[in-house]
Amino acid sequence: MGHHARVRLSRADRSAYLLAGLLTSTGVLHFVVPGPFRSIIPKKLPAKNALVAGSGVVELVCAGLVAAPRTRQVGGGLTAATFVAVFPANVSMALRSGRRPLWYRAVAWLRLPGQVPLIVWALRVARTAGSQPAG
Repeated sequence: MGHHARVRLSRADRSAYLLAGLLTSTGVLHFVVPGPFRSIIPKKLPAKNALVAGSGVVELVCAGLVAAPRTRQVGGGLTAATFVAVFPANVSMALRSGRRPLWYRAVAWLRLPGQVPLIVWALRVARTAGSQPAG
C-alpha cells in the first residue's frame, strides 16, 4: 500500500481535539444514559428531560466548534460558559449525595473544584485558536 503521511499536530490542536473528544463523549452520554444527568439537576428546575437533552446538544455543538480551527475561538468560549452553566447541577449533586456511598460523595464534592481547570482549559483553547497557521 501507499505511504502514510505523518501529521504533526501542534500542542494547541492536540488540546482542542482532546477537549472536543471529552465534550463528544459526555454529550452522547446525555442521550444514551440520561438518568444520572437528570438526577443531578436542581429539584426546583422543571423539564428535566429537556434540560438533559439540551445540555447534551450544547456539548456536542461545543465539541464541533472546538474541533474546527475556524470556530475554535467561539467554541472554547461557549464551552467555558457551558461549564459555568452546569455548575449548579454539580453543586446539587454534591449537596444531595449524603446517603450515597463514600466514593460517590467524594466524586461529587471533588467535581466542584474540578470545574475550574475545565473552564481554564476551554478558555486556553479559545485563546490559542488563532496562534497557529490554519490548515
